[in-house]
Amino acid sequence: MHDEKELIRDDIEAYLAKYQKKELLRFVSVGSVDDGKSTLIGRILYDTGMVFEDQMAAVRAASQSDEPDLALLTDGLKAEREQGITIDVAYRYFATNKRKFIIADTPGHIQYTRNMVTGASTADVALILIDARHGVLQQSRRHAYIASLLGIPHLAVCVNKMDLKEFSEEVYDTICADFMEFGKTLRFKDIQFFPVSALLGDNVVSDSENTPWYDGPNVLGYLETVPVSDDRNYDDFRYPVQYVIRPDLDYRGFAAEIASGVIRKGDEVVTLPSGKKSRIKAIDTYDGELEEASAAQSVTILLEDEIDISRGDMIVKPDNLPRVTRRFNAHIVWMHERPLDTDKAYLVKHTSQTVRAQIDKIHCEIDMDSLEEKPADGISLNDIAKVHLSCHRALYVDDYTRNRETGAFIVIDSLTNNTVAAGMIELEGTGQDLQEALKELHAESAMEPKTFVSPSERMERFGQRGATVWLTGLPGSGRWTLAYALERKLFDQGRTATVVNPVGEDLRSMISAAKAITDAGLINICAFPSRTKQDRIQLAERIGEDRVIQVYVNTDEALCRERRPDADFSGFEPPENPDVTVALDEMRIDNAVDTILEALEARGQFEDH
Repeated sequence: MHDEKELIRDDIEAYLAKYQKKELLRFVSVGSVDDGKSTLIGRILYDTGMVFEDQMAAVRAASQSDEPDLALLTDGLKAEREQGITIDVAYRYFATNKRKFIIADTPGHIQYTRNMVTGASTADVALILIDARHGVLQQSRRHAYIASLLGIPHLAVCVNKMDLKEFSEEVYDTICADFMEFGKTLRFKDIQFFPVSALLGDNVVSDSENTPWYDGPNVLGYLETVPVSDDRNYDDFRYPVQYVIRPDLDYRGFAAEIASGVIRKGDEVVTLPSGKKSRIKAIDTYDGELEEASAAQSVTILLEDEIDISRGDMIVKPDNLPRVTRRFNAHIVWMHERPLDTDKAYLVKHTSQTVRAQIDKIHCEIDMDSLEEKPADGISLNDIAKVHLSCHRALYVDDYTRNRETGAFIVIDSLTNNTVAAGMIELEGTGQDLQEALKELHAESAMEPKTFVSPSERMERFGQRGATVWLTGLPGSGRWTLAYALERKLFDQGRTATVVNPVGEDLRSMISAAKAITDAGLINICAFPSRTKQDRIQLAERIGEDRVIQVYVNTDEALCRERRPDADFSGFEPPENPDVTVALDEMRIDNAVDTILEALEARGQFEDH
């Protein structure tokens, strides 16, 4: 770092130019609680001269011993815990002569799995710490599994606190062999082991004299030299258009970051979803025109032909297409306190597209203790599961293991706009040609109509479930009087209810109206004539038997005929097993209303306000 300090003093612009050209490495530190993640990062920052004097003074003042507690350089977790706020990922930045780095220091607790996923999602290297005293724990395997699932290509395993085991080669070899047996099942490109003492600095930034039996690199040396440029996908050109630039009639460019692959002037391309082909006319940047550009570069592409392209479209090469699909399997990590609700639709954001989608099926959940698949009916905070999704329109995707950029997505709650899950796509079968892709693009939605508002959310908002109270009885039995009295009482109690007006309607249309009201989370009250048993079966099948309260208004027939002498009393079949029976010639109407309310409450219809 000495040369760089001189360069900063003598020529700051030259230093900034040199810094800008350095390769960036992102790495995430993970491990069980108190394994020493923050101490290791603090040691790296301190030994590379990346700590300001005032920061170091604050650390010395806060340390409870004569030696500074380097964990305090990064560990905001303790303070966060004391304040009772969400524990999050701590990011730190530093640079050496060879590279610049972004560190994500993640919590070790299992209940903060979502935070680890956030920090690890863009990492090139996962740095896992294992306490030499305890060996490989379930949490160590869990973090390695998640890092592998997220597609991190390189794994660095630091066997920490070797000073407490007298730098025993035997202890180190045993831990390495134990971890490697498990690591063989994961999909890392390589796994490197280090015997370290983060507290004392052994094999962190400089080699240690305490481990003469170890001939590998130290941790910083590994981070400076591990090859990451080849980890990007340079084979599959994917250009998800973010913005159309048209300052005048003579210029029409499409701006985006290249997700993967390489593009050159003159290359033939095809645009999705139109399927139109063209060639690259120019590749523009702020600093001027380029002959070629590759993954992670932000550029503006101009085409030789006028093609209608907008945000969310993707430019690819005709002989190398992504999978165009509306249905796919994926692993998802649930990141929100509110569990998955399979009764509602969500939004899926994939590259520059946002589409309506729903999770149709939960194939399995990953048991975070055994890392085995197990059946699951739901997904809650920090759960990892394999699911099947259906989208309203086609996405342009790749398998996550092949392309992290086009194989990843997030799930958004459409009402709150909260990110509730992160997903990694799994594709099966062979690829598509252009005609197959266009056929999928022009197909109808893969989704059956599903609301963005689920029954459970309506219950939470209204304090009640949707239901149909269907009153059956003879003409003149007082059904409609009872219906409106029930509506009044429910309204006075703060419930949402309505009586459906039957004028000019038939049974089929009344049932459809009742279902729509019930689906909306309201209490629908209807006294439309349903004379036969078959009428009432049709009603229950259409709306759902558990959402219908059948009330038999069993008023004396003689009284009914006296009230309605001109009515047709033929063909009426009394219900055999109604949910509620009231006789308005024997009880007051307010008592009948109370009887129906009791039946609704017994069904779990209401939630206390």
